[in-house]
Amino acid sequence: MIQRIQSVFLLLLALAMLSVLFLPIWSKTDPSSQQTVVLTATTLSFTNPGPNAAAPTTTWPIAALSALSAAVAFFEIAQYRNRFNQLKLGMLNFLLIVGTIGAGFYYSGIGERMVNIKIPGVFEAGFYLPTLALLLNLLANRFIRRDEQLVRSMDRLR
Repeated sequence: MIQRIQSVFLLLLALAMLSVLFLPIWSKTDPSSQQTVVLTATTLSFTNPGPNAAAPTTTWPIAALSALSAAVAFFEIAQYRNRFNQLKLGMLNFLLIVGTIGAGFYYSGIGERMVNIKIPGVFEAGFYLPTLALLLNLLANRFIRRDEQLVRSMDRLR
């Protein structure tokens, strides 16, 4: 099970998506007031709020999508005997990861409006990890498909 390369890719994918829960995704600092808006998987809030700072916004869809993606990846590893199920779960995981990236863009747009300055915000490590997970998912699906083709070619020889 774990000796297959796609299992390693799926394990790394799950770790990357779990890391999104703990790392900042996006931040923006106002140089005049020194207010910083930080987007994490659970909240969009000011680190040092001023007198007219907005209330923190919950960003639970990012956390839910990334945790669900990690859970699907772990379940996909356990389905090593059924490659068709693995491919279906890989497509589901693709959609979850794209949803995580989309939610990150959406909430960073909300954060841009919280601090009205012309300087753009900075995407942090938590934003780039789903992109890495997307690449790992595509590689895992490619190797699962290759295993399936190998098994089918052996069946023809029998």
